[in-house]
Amino acid sequence: MYVIVVYDVDQKRCGKMLKLCRKYLHHIQNSVFEGEITEGKLEELKVKAKKIMKEEEDSLIIFKSRNEKWLDKEVVGADKRPVDNML
Repeated sequence: MYVIVVYDVDQKRCGKMLKLCRKYLHHIQNSVFEGEITEGKLEELKVKAKKIMKEEEDSLIIFKSRNEKWLDKEVVGADKRPVDNML
């Protein structure tokens, strides 16, 4: 499946969440990640994220799609994705 993951965590936990999400997805902008991931790996990401987060203060939002072709994405302004993703 294709996902977009967005997190909003306290600054003290931001670095840990960034490092975690980079293990599973492509970092596209600040606290935004995207990419193909299996159900198992997504569940693993959520479990690990919950260990970092304070659920009463922080959030993790996951947008799911069957695959990237079902997502119409438009970037206005600078595209922060690395050039090698464009190949």
